[in-house]
Amino acid sequence: MLDAVVVGSGPNGLAAAVTLARAGLSVTVLEAEATVGGGCRTLAPGDDGDLLAGLPAGVVHDVCSAVHPMAWASPFFRAFDLPAHGVELRTPDVSYAQPLPGGRAAVAWRDLDRTADGLGPDATAWRTLLGPLAQEWEAVVAVGLSDRRSVPPGVLDGRRPVRGTTAALRFGLGLLEQGTRAWGARFVGDAAPALLTGVAAHTITTLPSLAGAGTSLLLGALAHASPAAHHPFDGGWPVPRGGSGAIVAALRADLEAHGGTVVTRHPVRTRADLPAARAVLFDTTPRTLLAVLGDAVAPGLRGALSRFRHGDAAAKVDYVLSGPVPWAEPLVGRAGTVHVGGTREQMAAAEAAVGSGRHAERPVCLVSDPTVVDDTRRAATPRGERRPLWTYTHVPAGSDLDVTETVTAQIERYAPGFRDVVVASRCVPGDAMEQHNANYVGGDIAAGAATMWQLVARPTLRADPYRVGAGGVYLCSASTPPGPGVHGMGGWHAARRALREVFGVRVAPL
Repeated sequence: MLDAVVVGSGPNGLAAAVTLARAGLSVTVLEAEATVGGGCRTLAPGDDGDLLAGLPAGVVHDVCSAVHPMAWASPFFRAFDLPAHGVELRTPDVSYAQPLPGGRAAVAWRDLDRTADGLGPDATAWRTLLGPLAQEWEAVVAVGLSDRRSVPPGVLDGRRPVRGTTAALRFGLGLLEQGTRAWGARFVGDAAPALLTGVAAHTITTLPSLAGAGTSLLLGALAHASPAAHHPFDGGWPVPRGGSGAIVAALRADLEAHGGTVVTRHPVRTRADLPAARAVLFDTTPRTLLAVLGDAVAPGLRGALSRFRHGDAAAKVDYVLSGPVPWAEPLVGRAGTVHVGGTREQMAAAEAAVGSGRHAERPVCLVSDPTVVDDTRRAATPRGERRPLWTYTHVPAGSDLDVTETVTAQIERYAPGFRDVVVASRCVPGDAMEQHNANYVGGDIAAGAATMWQLVARPTLRADPYRVGAGGVYLCSASTPPGPGVHGMGGWHAARRALREVFGVRVAPL
């Protein structure tokens, strides 16, 4: 009998497996797909499941996540020490940018003051909102990536409890401001609010919302954060050299170095697909867990988990380009991440359309150009240079629409001539996202609707959001706190509970 089985090899599942294996337990990870990583996978031409034609051999592209501020900020990854495992995170000068009508753009530099200076009349408003959060980023991360059931240790840090508590309070006040109709009271121009709204739109929900505000304040603070001198990374919004898969490759290598195993092409549909183990951790949605365990889950909890809601979808468009995107404002080309959607009002209208079940005519599009900092992501060919461009846009849940033309037209509005550099493209409609990751129900890449209620009561309103109650069974996916993102915290929180409750290990590794 194994000590533990982990179902699913996303960052949360691998984080749980690494934590358990480092405690000396026998651990096996079961993955339905041919490659590990879930929403953090990278494919190369010829890989199983890769349908993007036009990239030269050796040039990879990311299947889902592409940019990773949490990879340096997450308590789990800080403890795991990605650099020691060969992961190189490269941070662009501009964390993210927001093209605006008329050839203008708002730019979030790594440097807070440089960013504020470019926001005209809202310079002071930007500094006072994000400056204190960036300075005390550890406390903000502790709140944002907590289990939502206990006081995060980073807030009541014995070294500086007042500063940590003050930062947490500022974060809460910022939520109430930017998550409600008061969100415009602070700003005078259109650049600063658009810049912040582009980040909030990552939640794929109507705006303003408390969930969107939490995302914008957390990620906005990390864009300007400066880790201590001993920290191996520079902060900001970095891109892993060689693709997001470098992160999961490091996790898998560490798991196997500590005796764990990974089995791919092994879907778990019923209890018969699970080997005997003292603990089972599901890096899946509640829907999958219930399908596998059935009546083994107590009726009350089974009913609560069955009511877990999924949100609207992302539809992805991957491009192969012959050169850089010709942004009207050249500074946008220095950003690793670009939020294409126009002004705050235009983005709010687009997200409202999706929330009401309609496709937005001019939707919010997230664009990532890894070549800004990663020279391995482009190559010369006899026909000229080739490089990938990563994009997705928001669509209603279950949408089967090919959004290639919509996304292309939206980028073209802010980058005239974009069509001329497109060599090839491939769309994954919202309803097809689930085919490469079963957690993306209907295209919901957050593995659960990003409402404020479901970020707190995720997946249910119970004292322990991870323990299922069926004897050593835990849920550890993005459907649990702290929610979506490549941070590993859902797996880390669940694994530490399993160590304590099933194996009597009080002090977890890492």
